[in-house]
Amino acid sequence: MIRQQLRCVAEDAPIHAIKTGALGNAAVVEVLVEFLEQHPNIPVITDPVIKAAGGGDLADDELLAAMIKRLFPRAEMITPNGVELALLGESDNPDEAARKLIEKGCASVLATGGHGTGINIVNTLYSRSSTPMSWDIERIGGEYHGTGCTLAAAIAAGRAQGLLPHAAIAQAQNYVRGTILHALAVGRGQPVPDRGIVWER
Repeated sequence: MIRQQLRCVAEDAPIHAIKTGALGNAAVVEVLVEFLEQHPNIPVITDPVIKAAGGGDLADDELLAAMIKRLFPRAEMITPNGVELALLGESDNPDEAARKLIEKGCASVLATGGHGTGINIVNTLYSRSSTPMSWDIERIGGEYHGTGCTLAAAIAAGRAQGLLPHAAIAQAQNYVRGTILHALAVGRGQPVPDRGIVWER
């Protein structure tokens, strides 16, 4: 079904960027990689969703292995939070974890700092050919559901607009900050970023 959906979308409209999130199982990764091999020039931003906010696992060992071996080398950028980076890179040291992922084929790793505790959120981009580059943005208090996926999707949107990766990251961070400032209260759970805010370039 997913293979048919991908084919249908590709035949109906041009695709300028792809963002992936929770993938479910290794078979989905294989279908996605098959599609990416047929469309090698589309930027791919991968949010490696492997842990739920409440701590539950969203990926088994087979899925993790498929993501690392098959999907990550196809992605332009992966955007793990601190917990995901430590698990995927097998180290609690972000620099070492990112280096290990790049050695395994990642083109770049944006280590996101939303799960930290400092006054500022620090997002750091690691790549094969340059020294790490960091962005600091003011931390807004509270817990929100979906900020990581919003950031990855916004980066993909910037790449689809033709922005270079660094510019896409900077624009995405500003956008996410706005979605949090206007977060929606849905029931008694965590507030959700308001993705309907006006996009300012």
